[in-house]
Amino acid sequence: MRPSRRDQIAIHQPVLPHEVRESLDLRPGLTVVDATVGAGGHSREIFPLIQPDGLLIGIDRDPMMLELAGRVLNIPHPNIVLHQSSYVELPDIMAEHSITGVDRVLADLGLSSDQLADDSRGFSFDANGPLDLRFDPSSGESAAEILASHSVEDLSSIFSEFGEEPFSKQIASAIVGARRHSPIQTSRDLAAFVEAAVSRRGQSSKHPATRVFQALRIAVNEELQHVTDFVDRVLPQVIVSGGRAAIITFHSLEDRLVKRAFRDKQKWQPVTSKPITASSVERRQNPRSRSAKLRVAVRT
Repeated sequence: MRPSRRDQIAIHQPVLPHEVRESLDLRPGLTVVDATVGAGGHSREIFPLIQPDGLLIGIDRDPMMLELAGRVLNIPHPNIVLHQSSYVELPDIMAEHSITGVDRVLADLGLSSDQLADDSRGFSFDANGPLDLRFDPSSGESAAEILASHSVEDLSSIFSEFGEEPFSKQIASAIVGARRHSPIQTSRDLAAFVEAAVSRRGQSSKHPATRVFQALRIAVNEELQHVTDFVDRVLPQVIVSGGRAAIITFHSLEDRLVKRAFRDKQKWQPVTSKPITASSVERRQNPRSRSAKLRVAVRT
């Protein structure tokens, strides 16, 4: 088993770093929220540009990522506030610190390389640790618990709705049929099981279990509900007039929600008509950036 990342330095390389800085139009004195601070990669670049008196608020549901961010950002610092929380709780965090409005909000909705590297979380296909997939390991059902208890119909719906998996019914049926004798406990178990169950689907550049893992992770963490609540309710409430929101998505389900929200002309003026994507140089250097889409809008 690979060692946990908890006692090591951050390895995650943030996507679209230059594009994020340019799109946020940063300057000294701003209050900026990194709503998915992760290991602090984007925040590390943002923070110097809003000093000497700007405030950075970093939020993440994952305690491991907050620990890494604290090291990267040299916490404690009087102008940096970190919270273990979901970004949908940003209004409560602001109230706690007597903040009435923020100038910029960034949300990078991708999975961190540091999370993938931690076998105890189960995010990687070849992880031989528990199939967990929770951002906050202390909250909710794990992916293994969902696979062990949900019906064929429920699992099929999860795989289809959240993963757009064309073989959702076949995979769900195979899991329910086999779990009495062979429960799926690790990510490696699930990857091998799905690969065997859909072996007839033909060759693909993606691992056959990619969509199933995405679907389970979204279901476990209620990701789409969080994104919907964030873009529809939270962002218009917390960003001051003329402030900016920048959101990076990595799959179409999230991108559709952000695109729809930013089309509301009573609340937003999009900065660009199309999402910003990575340059060819970045795509070569950081393969994770290939599917990244950055949408930016100004609060009207």
